[in-house]
Amino acid sequence: MLKKLTRNLTFWVLLAITAGILIGHFSPATGVALEPLGKYFIAVVKLFINPIILITIITGICGMDSLKRVGTVGAKALLYFEIVTTLALVIGIVVGYVVQPGYGVQHNGNAVAPAYTSSASISWAKFFQDNVTIQVLLFAIVAGIVLSRLRNKQQILHYIYIASRYVFRALHWVMLFAPLGALGGMAFTIGKYGIATLFPLAKLMASVYITMALFIFLVLGGILRYYNISIIRFIRYLKNELLIVIGTSSSEAALPSLMEKLERMGCHKSVVGLVVPTGYSFNLDGTSIYLSMAIIFLAQVYQVHLNMEQVLTIIGVLMITSKGAAGITGSGFVILASTMHAVKVIPVEGLALLIGVDRFMSEARAVTNFIGNGVATVFISMNEKMVDKGRLHRALDPHHGDEVEA
Repeated sequence: MLKKLTRNLTFWVLLAITAGILIGHFSPATGVALEPLGKYFIAVVKLFINPIILITIITGICGMDSLKRVGTVGAKALLYFEIVTTLALVIGIVVGYVVQPGYGVQHNGNAVAPAYTSSASISWAKFFQDNVTIQVLLFAIVAGIVLSRLRNKQQILHYIYIASRYVFRALHWVMLFAPLGALGGMAFTIGKYGIATLFPLAKLMASVYITMALFIFLVLGGILRYYNISIIRFIRYLKNELLIVIGTSSSEAALPSLMEKLERMGCHKSVVGLVVPTGYSFNLDGTSIYLSMAIIFLAQVYQVHLNMEQVLTIIGVLMITSKGAAGITGSGFVILASTMHAVKVIPVEGLALLIGVDRFMSEARAVTNFIGNGVATVFISMNEKMVDKGRLHRALDPHHGDEVEA
C-alpha cells in the first residue's frame, strides 16, 4: 500500500503543496527564494503548449471527415464559449452586487499603482503581436485547412504524428517534476504575501471562491448533466491535473495533460485538438468571473454607483478583452485597467488594492478555466456524437459504467 502511494503523483503534489504552505508561513525568506522552482517549471511546460496546439489543431482538422465538419465543430465551440463566458461575467456582477464585498474596505486615497495608469487602453495590434498563442492558433487552422486539401497529406501527417509522439513523451518526463513546481509556487505565494494579507480583503476572496465553486458545480455541472455525466466524477478523473493547477496557480501547467486525458476517456482526437487549444484563449470562465467581480468590488470601495448603461459597457468590454487573456503575463491587470478606462468612473489606482490578493485568487481562476475547457470539449464531443461511450463509461465510473448515458 505504501509503495503504491509513493508512486502516485497525486500524493507527491499534495505533499509538495502542504510543504510549500508551511515553508512560506514559517520561513518567508526561504519561501520567496523557492520561486524559481515554480517559475521555471511553468516556463518549461509553456514550451510545449504552442507545439502541441500546432500539432493537435492540424491533425484535428485533417482527422475530420470534411472541412464542413471542421466548420461545424469550430462554430459550435465558439458559440458555446461566448455564451458560457458571458454567463460567467453576468454571474460575477450579480454576486458582486448581492454580496457587496467592497463595502467597508479601507483604502488609501493616495495609493497609486504606477504600472497601470488611467490612460491604459487596449492596443489591438500590440495585443495580437504579444499573444503568440493566438498567432499559433490561427496559423495552425490555416495550415490544417491547406494540408487537408493536399493529395499527399497522409505522408506529411505521418511525420506530424511522429513529432506528436515525441513531444508528449518528453512532456511526461517534465511532469514528473510537477511536485517541485507546486512546492515553489505555493511557498513563494505564502512567503511573499503572507497569510495575514488576506484578512482585509477576505470577503472578496471568499466571494470569488464560492462563486467559482457554484459556477463549476451548478453551471458546468448542469451542462454535463444534460448528457447524464456527473461533474464530481469528471473532476475526480482529472484530480492529478487539478492538483498541479492548484500548486502552480496556472492552467497552462496541465493543459497538455488535459488533452491526453480527454482523448483517453473517449473524446475524438479531432474535437480535442480543436476545442481545447481554442478554449485556452477564448473560454476563460474563471477569469471572466474574477474580472467582473473585481470591477464591482472597486466600484464599491470607492462608493461609485454604476448605472445600467455602465454595467452593460463593462460586460461588453470584458466580452472582448477577456478573450486571449491566458496568453499574456499580467494581462488581468491590463484588462481591468482598460475596462475601467472605458467606463471612466472608477479610479484605476484602485488596482493597487488587488495586487496583494490577486495571487491568492489565481488558483480559483486557473481551476475554473481548466475544468471549463474540459467540460466544453466533452459537451461538443457528445453533441457531435464523436465520443467512444464505452471508454467514457470506464474512465468516469469504472465500477458502474452503465450510469453514464448518451
